[in-house]
Amino acid sequence: MKLIIDTVEKTLTCRADITEHNDRVLPLYSKDAFELLSQQWIKVGWDQKYVYTFSWMGRPVIQLPEDLVRTQEVLYRIKPDVIIETGVAHGGSLIYYASLCKAMGKGRVIGIDIEIRPHNRAAIEAHELSPLITLLEGSSTSPEIVQRVKSLVAPGETTVVFLDSCHTKQHVADELEAYHNLVTPGSYIVATDGVMQDLHDVPRGDPEWSWDNPTAAAVEFSQRHPEFSVEQPHWPFNESALSQNITHWPGAWLRREKHA
Repeated sequence: MKLIIDTVEKTLTCRADITEHNDRVLPLYSKDAFELLSQQWIKVGWDQKYVYTFSWMGRPVIQLPEDLVRTQEVLYRIKPDVIIETGVAHGGSLIYYASLCKAMGKGRVIGIDIEIRPHNRAAIEAHELSPLITLLEGSSTSPEIVQRVKSLVAPGETTVVFLDSCHTKQHVADELEAYHNLVTPGSYIVATDGVMQDLHDVPRGDPEWSWDNPTAAAVEFSQRHPEFSVEQPHWPFNESALSQNITHWPGAWLRREKHA
């Protein structure tokens, strides 16, 4: 695809096949142009490690800012008792979730990682929000860790699960099977970073990502589990014509509709 931005004529020309002149000319200041440009911005930004430039209350948080804000919208609506995250890294997401729990006066966070590096553990445990965080070290799909997580969730507690560890299709599929029973009706299990499917052709990408990605795992999971549906959570406020998230998490939000 070839995009031509003309700021004089105020148009965006999109050529799907550069060998043919089958141009689609859009008003530059239009919804369709915004969506096309945003798709390219996402790809360039990921390749430039844009998400590696943010922190939350002192800890690096490797997330797209829009994904953080959209997550806040969901968590404020649901007000969960427990937020579970696989993948800890520097701990920024855990601190982010804990800060929301603190602001809402409800909730706690469980973080799981196959390796929690000592300096990251020390920083998380020294943080003022650490009383709201439980760290578990081990594979997120090992029976021992899964059972440990389940033992920390009381019957009837509202639970949200974020899967942000290894992003291969198979690992995400295994995590979905391991943790979906903890998700309460009306809540979500989120297979993050499915943007990999759109990054297979960027310099830092991998051709295998076109099929080996979390979104593919989420789609197949929803087909096996009809009590879950893939949906983008609604925006509680919108005075624009826009309707799609600018996100690293396409097709990520799996909402539990009813009991299995």
